[in-house]
Amino acid sequence: MAKFALAKEPKPLPEFAFTDAEDKPLTLAAYKGKTVLLNFWATWCAPCVKEMPSLDKLQAEMGKERFVVLPLSLDGPSRPKVAPFYADRKLTHLGIFFDKGKKALGALDVSVLPTSILIDAQGRELGRLEGDAEWDRPEALALMKAAVESAK
Repeated sequence: MAKFALAKEPKPLPEFAFTDAEDKPLTLAAYKGKTVLLNFWATWCAPCVKEMPSLDKLQAEMGKERFVVLPLSLDGPSRPKVAPFYADRKLTHLGIFFDKGKKALGALDVSVLPTSILIDAQGRELGRLEGDAEWDRPEALALMKAAVESAK
């Protein structure tokens, strides 16, 4: 987690929309009250592919009551590959979400894939990590648990 850049103080995020696997529009407001690890990824991004199993394990370890990993796929024309990608890798704890038109990517000033943004229960950015990480390692779990606990 040495690459995780903690914000000096939690910063408000701009509004942005995304869709779920059924194309239902969503915003971050749907997760108000939960700590969110927003992960920008794509099936064609090798480092993204590498870290997805650890994100799945992180979600399994943390549970969904107060924490959610929100993997936001940037797959456009390759979108039909996402569900089979999850099935092939047995990613059973993560939902499927899409950043249509890369609007969230632009709104959150993301320029590297993968990028993960830790968001507190009030919807503010706590920090981000550009590049892949092993999210199921003890130091990553400790960081996520601390973020969840600070929301109490």
